[in-house]
Amino acid sequence: MTGDDGRFMLRALELARRGHGQVAPNPLVGAVVVRDGVVVGEGWHAQYGLEHAEVMALRAAGPLAQGSTVYVTLEPCNHHGKTPPCAEALLSAGVSRVVYAVADPNPVAAGGAARLAASGVRITEGVGAANAREENAPFLFAATRTDRPFVSLKLAVSVDGALVDASRARGWLTGPEARREVHRLRAQADAIAVGIGTAIADDPALTVREVPPPRVPPRRVVFDRHARLPLTSALAQTAHRVPVTVVTDGSNRAGEAILADAGVSVMRSPSLDEALRQLRAEGVRHLLVEGGATLGSAFLAAGLLDRLIIFQAPVILGAGALPAFAALPSRAAVSAPRMRIVARRELGADLMTTYAVSGD
Repeated sequence: MTGDDGRFMLRALELARRGHGQVAPNPLVGAVVVRDGVVVGEGWHAQYGLEHAEVMALRAAGPLAQGSTVYVTLEPCNHHGKTPPCAEALLSAGVSRVVYAVADPNPVAAGGAARLAASGVRITEGVGAANAREENAPFLFAATRTDRPFVSLKLAVSVDGALVDASRARGWLTGPEARREVHRLRAQADAIAVGIGTAIADDPALTVREVPPPRVPPRRVVFDRHARLPLTSALAQTAHRVPVTVVTDGSNRAGEAILADAGVSVMRSPSLDEALRQLRAEGVRHLLVEGGATLGSAFLAAGLLDRLIIFQAPVILGAGALPAFAALPSRAAVSAPRMRIVARRELGADLMTTYAVSGD
């Protein structure tokens, strides 16, 4: 990989992120057209069903695309879907080289690189692959796993790892920048989940605000074993506008019927594993879990978590505060699994760290 290759691919990744919340179930894709070391066209997949990144970038480049190098974050597609094949558009534009980060895992869409190479276009694969895989982790996961969604757990904690103080008084730990980022995370998910304890204590709406609304509002999911979600809750009150699902164990049929009459969908499931299978079967490919302590610990203990996203506020809550992972069994430090840090950045006074818990 040359320095220029890496630099132009980073720009393509920046462009790809502009499709957050708008392109699912398609992947985020960005493209940059470069001729004689100068960017002459840029594009990204902006909306599901509309033109792909390569086509947008080639249009911006116009005749300057002839003999150019195109950088794209995912292998150009080679099939007729809602739009024509991107490989065909690249050939028609007369590009001389295509650099892509990650091969397309979809067997229907894959093969664009081979088609381009067979026509004499020089191909380079793998530039910026780690970043590109992370950007599209839920999409890549869904392409190979149909048994459950990709699962992310988001928690806001103090420096000493607590969720709330000893009084259990609810309030914001993090600042406005971190809270805005949470809404961006929601916009990328197919569903947002909380436990019934959080649903009752916080009465959250679990909607996307403060950022551009996603093309499809994420479903709200409450893990509510005994069907206790109050009809006066924000979730139940808005169930007719944005779907709400309660996951129960079937032990309170009367409570389930009351919730169903209010427009809440009821999903009976004996375990987290089975609940995830049912959610995946209903089209949930990325589930964002927002707490609380019991539910988050249950996902970790069951080995059903792919990403852990911690927003750490610069405060110490001290004795009696509720630890984020108090429900997990203790482990010796020398044998505790080490998670890989995917990303870390400051948001105002808060620190956001994303960990890979399982898989890549």
